Amino acid sequence: MKVAVIGAGWAGCAAAVEALRLGHEVTLYESTRIAGGRARRLAQGDHHLDNGQHILIGAYSECLKLMADLGVDLNTGLKRLPLALQFPDGSGLKLAHWPAPLDALAGIACAGGWSWGDKFALLKICIAWRLSRFSCAPETSVAQLCKALPKNVLNTLIEPLCISALNTPMERASGQVFLRVLHDALFSSSGGSNLLLPLKDLSALLPEPALAWLTQHGASVQMASRVQQISQTKNGWQVQTEGSAPMDVDAIILACPALEAARLVDGCDPSHSLWIEHVKNLSYEPITTVYGMASGTRLTEPMLALPSSSQYPAQFVFDRGQLGGPAGLLAFVISASNGDSKTLTQQVLAQAVQQLGLTTFEPIKTIIEKRATFACTPDLIRPAMQIGPGLLACGDYIAGPYPATLEGAVRSGLAAARAISR
Repeated sequence: MKVAVIGAGWAGCAAAVEALRLGHEVTLYESTRIAGGRARRLAQGDHHLDNGQHILIGAYSECLKLMADLGVDLNTGLKRLPLALQFPDGSGLKLAHWPAPLDALAGIACAGGWSWGDKFALLKICIAWRLSRFSCAPETSVAQLCKALPKNVLNTLIEPLCISALNTPMERASGQVFLRVLHDALFSSSGGSNLLLPLKDLSALLPEPALAWLTQHGASVQMASRVQQISQTKNGWQVQTEGSAPMDVDAIILACPALEAARLVDGCDPSHSLWIEHVKNLSYEPITTVYGMASGTRLTEPMLALPSSSQYPAQFVFDRGQLGGPAGLLAFVISASNGDSKTLTQQVLAQAVQQLGLTTFEPIKTIIEKRATFACTPDLIRPAMQIGPGLLACGDYIAGPYPATLEGAVRSGLAAARAISR
């Protein structure tokens, strides 16, 4: 079967690799020159930056398996650490090297800056979540789910976890999706909660090894090739790129951004209108990353949580010098950001001085991904994987149990490739 995969982000790379492994003839189209989609490398002078500071966790089993299958050395590609949401003053949660769920229970018991009342309240609600099989009413928000917790625990644990995993403020974030993330990360397999911080740029971590593997195994990889149109034929589908003859295929997997997928689907068949409507009903959350140099700086941890507010908006800072980059390179991350590049950069500068004492921090580049993730709200109807016969979509926005994460993207790509074979 001839399969066209449109988009070489993490979902598209996973779909193309899996389709080829299942015996299909694969052509992968990518409109840019660098693979990775919203998790890719950006060149900035002498530095290799990313278009956002992504992390993985130990529970991302499909991501890790695919990387290993592609020959990526996980020990040199990722820095594995116990989950830590620690603040510059040393307060917050840090788990131990213990089997799950003992690591989480011990981390709660030893959390810095929490009273015994705070710890008992969190342990009590964790037991309740386990008894409920980590489920709640679909309309429940994270704020409603956790309303019984003390404010200190909400501010230093729940809010940072929610914003990092769902990129949606807890007042608007889905409680059910949040519980799924907590279950898989904290209460499932040992090591599931581990932080896996990239030691390479994101394109080198999975997309480029995938392209090399695809080329080596006979797939056609067409970079800088934007698909202008797809159309259904009597025997399958046709893909049209600018300046090339139309290509006949048996099936198409749309692994491009949601609105680009909707553009390609629009006009193919009136029966696809509901799928397009679900795409257009998605709302999005931005992520801003402010990169800069602070010569001679080394943070106490490779990743620190930050007290965030409207005045000091960054929720996390990453020490890229401890993650394979030059010493002193820092990345401040503002999830669900609100504001223009100049304002956010100035606010981060003030935050670096106030909270970290970094008077020498000099911004290098501020990157705003306006549609970094979909807003993961309660009762959200996400687009289905199957659009029509021989036409499927994959990506972190497609219906599934995970929020917009790298693991969600990879799982979606694998599922789409396997659905074609069925």
